[in-house]
Amino acid sequence: MGIKIICKNSRAGYDYFLEEKYECGVVLVGTEVKSLRDGKGQINEAYVIIDNDGEAWLQNATIPHYEFGNINNHPETRKRKLLLKREEIQQIEKKMSVKGYTLIPLALYFKDSLVKCEIALAKGKKLFDKRDTAAKKDVERKLRQGQYD
Repeated sequence: MGIKIICKNSRAGYDYFLEEKYECGVVLVGTEVKSLRDGKGQINEAYVIIDNDGEAWLQNATIPHYEFGNINNHPETRKRKLLLKREEIQQIEKKMSVKGYTLIPLALYFKDSLVKCEIALAKGKKLFDKRDTAAKKDVERKLRQGQYD
């Protein structure tokens, strides 16, 4: 079937240096999956935490109510469990113990009818880093267009 992207965190590459990427499953209820099939969902303000039990959780991700749902619809911004192997979580925790590292979601997508989340170990950029990145992108765009000959 392939991959169908539901939503992306478009500011992640601008706000963070992305170190390592991981693919993980997401534990959802039925109305959340139906809402995601309609292409609704937002992860721009979302982040990932690892609790004391060694489980990864997706916080602040918004999946709106299913339009045709009943009173048993899901809460929009509930905490959702991420499915990672124990070794991966331990590896991530070691790297997150270094100051400045965080876990952020990059994309939510369907992979062969399963909802997957791509997360990345990231380090925040300072303002001058963001300006430097924007300047490099501008130069590359002008080179592609042939303005610098």
